[in-house]
Amino acid sequence: MTEMNIKAEGLEFAMERIFRAPKEKVFAAFTSCEHLKHWWGPRGWELTACSLDFRPEGSWHYCMTCKDENQGEYLGMESWGKAVYRSIDAPNSFVYTDYFSDAEGSLNEELPPSDTTLIFEEIEGGTKVISRTLYDSEESLKTVIEMGMEQGIRETWDRLDEYLG
Repeated sequence: MTEMNIKAEGLEFAMERIFRAPKEKVFAAFTSCEHLKHWWGPRGWELTACSLDFRPEGSWHYCMTCKDENQGEYLGMESWGKAVYRSIDAPNSFVYTDYFSDAEGSLNEELPPSDTTLIFEEIEGGTKVISRTLYDSEESLKTVIEMGMEQGIRETWDRLDEYLG
């Protein structure tokens, strides 16, 4: 397993990780429900709904559902999200605004949105993925950190690493 670097500071949550797979394959894993359903979400959670229109101003609406009985009160819990793509430079990068939502795709105004840039750099032996997420305030970043985002994204990217084989 490769090391993942995470830094939360000010308004930014930044991550970097190297995946031992070609850039086009890693990029595709982030941009298709057929791939995302195999790895998106922390351990014990499954992508139970996925609708993706990968183009500028298109969106990705999804639901993660806890299927792990060992997670107690979380079993059966659903977490809906919606990403709206701002720009795409396939297979090098894309930018999106991420929201918490409901099953109909309506945005949850109580939880903070964020703007994420994902960069895919070809390196010897694989692809470095760089994620930079900006929040509107330090309080918003603190809110998602306290919700367990760091552990969740580590597990999610571990699952991606396993999926890419």
